[in-house]
Amino acid sequence: MLRVEVAWMQALADCGAAKADHVDAVARAVDGWQPTLDPTEVEDAGNPVPALLRALRARVDDRDAARLLHAGLTSQDVLDSALMLLVRNASYRLRVDLDRTAQTLAGLAGQHRGSLMAGRTLTQYAVPTTFGLKAAQWLTGVLDAADHLDAVRRGLPVQCGGAAGTLSRAADLVPDPARAAEALADRLGLSSPGLPWHTRRAPVTRVGDALVEVLDALGVVAADVLTLGRPEIGEVREAPARGRGGSSTMPHKQNPVLATLVNAAALQAPQLGAQLHLCASQAVDERPPGAWHAEWPALRRLLSLSVVATAQAAELVAGLRVDTEAMDRRARAAADLLLSERGDASTGDPAAYLGATATFIDAALALFRGGRREA
Repeated sequence: MLRVEVAWMQALADCGAAKADHVDAVARAVDGWQPTLDPTEVEDAGNPVPALLRALRARVDDRDAARLLHAGLTSQDVLDSALMLLVRNASYRLRVDLDRTAQTLAGLAGQHRGSLMAGRTLTQYAVPTTFGLKAAQWLTGVLDAADHLDAVRRGLPVQCGGAAGTLSRAADLVPDPARAAEALADRLGLSSPGLPWHTRRAPVTRVGDALVEVLDALGVVAADVLTLGRPEIGEVREAPARGRGGSSTMPHKQNPVLATLVNAAALQAPQLGAQLHLCASQAVDERPPGAWHAEWPALRRLLSLSVVATAQAAELVAGLRVDTEAMDRRARAAADLLLSERGDASTGDPAAYLGATATFIDAALALFRGGRREA
């Protein structure tokens, strides 16, 4: 929020309504400051911006700059733009860990392209597959989610509309208030949407949808690892780490904590995304009461879950232990079931009936090599 206030003063200077001294005075007041706001004062205002402004104005040593601070904006402009900055910062971290995960999964897909395992559908044996194809499917889900996240990040918009989305107060200060809004976007490195979106909450729901897709993709990985890591299956195993996964009562246990936590995040994400859509549907009038406020905890929680879970998923797949012997042994023992689709071939070698498995792995790896973007 402080960055937004400084950027707005810079935008006013860009448009001739503020002086360089005004910008410098606000920048000095903000530099290194970690404000502590009175929760009662924040609650009384309904949002944190008025309390922040009072504290900031008291720090600005130029009275003209203090009076000009925030002029033309409304609280929602500051908070929405600040949330977009938080989303952007979080998305960079997400992208780094998604890239790490994709890199590992691409390696697993190539390494295990021929590692025979039993395919399972609806919890039962289906036809033979390979662990390489399973890793390739995980990889493709992660790549799709990363692409969606990139698209959302590139379009994160500034919010700048004033009290009721008309920039009427800004029009008293500058000849072209819409140009001032564009200058604010430029100063913050956000996109300029052309008009305010106080009651059009698609920018927020798009963020939520992208984050849910990220956690969907990682949730599939985690859920598969949890299933295949059961002791009666034992085909994969989460790497042990000192101090992690122990039990308070059973000393022999090594619980798959990373997979469990990623799975837990994936289970929470859809309802948080749905909360954002529910709020969007109730964004009434020119600025909404309640629906806007109810977005904040849902979006912050979704961002937090996503940042933590992507880091955990990257560590999970990097240390994944794959027991190809257990996979092969189980697939061959169940050959009559895995090949039952073929009728007279039901007693053949499962490894001879993998269909287009190799082609599909190559397609996923080509997507990885050709579609990767730097974080």
